[in-house]
This record gives sequence, structure tokens and C-alpha cells, in this order.
Amino acid sequence: MESLTLLNTLIGFDTTSRLSNLQLISFVRTYLAGYGIDSCIVENEDGSKANLYATIGPTDRPGVMLAGHTDVVPVDGQTWHSDPFQLDIRDKRAYGRGSADMKGFLASVLALVPRLAQSQLHTPVHLAFTYDEEIGCIGVRRLLEVLGGLPVLPAMGIIGEPTQMKLVAAHKGKTAWRVTARGHEGHSSNPTAGVNAVEYAAELVSYIRSLARQRRQHGPFDPLYEVPYSTLHVGTMQGGTALNIIPAHCQFDFEIRHLPEDPPQSLLDAIRNHALQVLQPEMQAVDPACGFDFSEKTSYPGLLTPPDAHVVRFVQGLLGDHTPPRKIAFGTEGGLFAERCGIPTVVCGPGDIAQAHQPDEWLALEQLAACDAFLSRLAAQLVNC
Repeated sequence: MESLTLLNTLIGFDTTSRLSNLQLISFVRTYLAGYGIDSCIVENEDGSKANLYATIGPTDRPGVMLAGHTDVVPVDGQTWHSDPFQLDIRDKRAYGRGSADMKGFLASVLALVPRLAQSQLHTPVHLAFTYDEEIGCIGVRRLLEVLGGLPVLPAMGIIGEPTQMKLVAAHKGKTAWRVTARGHEGHSSNPTAGVNAVEYAAELVSYIRSLARQRRQHGPFDPLYEVPYSTLHVGTMQGGTALNIIPAHCQFDFEIRHLPEDPPQSLLDAIRNHALQVLQPEMQAVDPACGFDFSEKTSYPGLLTPPDAHVVRFVQGLLGDHTPPRKIAFGTEGGLFAERCGIPTVVCGPGDIAQAHQPDEWLALEQLAACDAFLSRLAAQLVNC
């Protein structure tokens, strides 16, 4: 099938987030131009990466946006049984980095382009391909600045993240922060003469863990999520230089993955207040230069599209499945499209998130075929509506 041929091409571009995605974007732009479709390219600040936005069909009315990211996570340290950047078909699976997350969806969308270009679409299809989603939904923000200035915005959006072609209308948001503890160095034989940055950072980590425990025990809860409460997690920590030196520096990163109905600000305020009002005065009693610094790394909102929204009913009809939409713990760009541009958005795409970011990442061929069929029904619908 054509989508498999295109998937082979897309996987061949190593678009790991630390690298450029321009070769892939150039391929897509040339591919679309071959069918008479213009593309808007929105680059990052240094021009090393780009988003692509294109409209197929009438440009003076809202339409359906099909959106996905072009970047993938690294393969460093993973053991693969085939070249991660060369499609390998075996056991009715397509193996390769990004096959599930989420070049399979992009390939299926591109495979539909010839039909869309030849159809007399009453309602347009908008394509939004972004960069740096994997490191905090960064690239899409520059695209949203451009979309916000357009006279006509999409009426709805479908983000093709891997959901096994099940409809998702809500997901958690995320905010990630870096905390730096500034201590006072000294000889470890006299701990009171210094300020141990590692120990004070550890006290704050313990406090963050207590907040996580409170959410786990007392909520708020939403049973439709696999983890039905907001979570807090400390992922990395570095500090100290030698065992016999009181450490003057410690740094750790933490994240909050929150229910859309449970904004993280109260948790962030509690963490900052504990650091600055409880721990920092003790540190500054020894050395006024000691204390804590906070810096935000990434943040994106949750998605909470009402189950009776038009986009939900529309996609349910295309799927032939009117069961209530699901909710997922992992984040997407959907919340930003909804929050920044007011585009009602859902998530639905081929593959299983359990395969994402893994060695030997794979996409079941039947999932790719199901996405092709779904998009084919979309094309038929847009000729008439």
C-alpha cells in the first residue's frame, strides 16, 4: 500500500529531536507541490527546523486539520535488531524509529493527498506537521503564532498520536521544572560550617514526594485515566564534587502530569513556598548567598474536549464507533491547538503508545491499513459536507 511506501521514506529521515527535520519537511513540501498544493513553512529561530502547514481544497472556509509531529526520540543506548532508520517489515509489523510515534499517521495522511487533490472538496483539509514535540511541544508554538493571524482557522483538529485508532478526547497536561540548590562549600569534618546543597535539595525532593502521595490518596480523581490522579515525579539529580567536601551545588528536575481539571499552579506554589520559606531561611542563616532557584523547562496544557463536541461526534461517525471517547495520560499538541487557537481537537491515530520510544519500535500493518480506511472515509465525507 502507498502509505507503507511513504512510511519507508519518512523513517529514512533521522529526525531525532536534537537534529534537523528540514530534509523531511523538504520532501513533504515537494511531494505536495507535485499535486499543486502550496505549503507554508514556519522555521525555528536559527532556521535549522521547520513546521509545515498546507491547505487542500477551498481556503476561504474552516476545515479539518490533520496534525502530527515529525521528530522522534533518540535510539542511543537501545539494542535494535534492525537499522532503526530503515523500515523493516516482518511478522506483519513495520519496524523503525517513529513507525508508531508517529510517522505511520503522517504516511497515511500523505498517501491520501492524491485523492484529496483530485476531489472536489467542499470542506478543506489542513495539514500541520511540526518539530520538537518530543522535547516539550516546542515547535508547534511558532506555528500557532502564524495560525492565530489567519483569517480562517480549522473547524476541528485530529492529532494522529498512537491510540490504536481509538478516539481520545482528553489527556493530562505537563509542566517540568529545574531546581538548583546553592550551598556553601567546606570540609566535611565540620558540616555546620557549610550548607549542604545536596541535603537541602533532598529535603525538597522529599516534600515533592509527599505532595505526590497526597494526590494519590486524596485526588482529585478521574477514573477514566489509567492513573486517575495528577502525578509528581523527580527524574534527575546531580550534585557534589567529593565525599569529603560539603556540596555547594545540587540540581534536580521534576515534573507534574496533571488532570486537565487540576491545574498545577497550587502544587508549584506549595513547592516553591516550602523551598523559599521553610528551607532557604535555614541555609541563609549560615550564608545569605545560599538558597534555591527555579526555572521552567517545558509546559503544555491538558486536553479536555467535551464528549458531545461536534469533532467527537464527527470522528465517532468516521470510526463507526460511538462508545464514549477515551482519556490518556501522555500529552500531545492537542491542548495547545485548543488553548491557543480555539480549535476543538481530538486524538486518534495508528499504533500503540506502548511501542513508542522503545527499541525495535513497530507499527502493526493492520493499524496502518485501519488509518488508511479512516482517512478514506474522511475524504468521502468532505466532498459532501
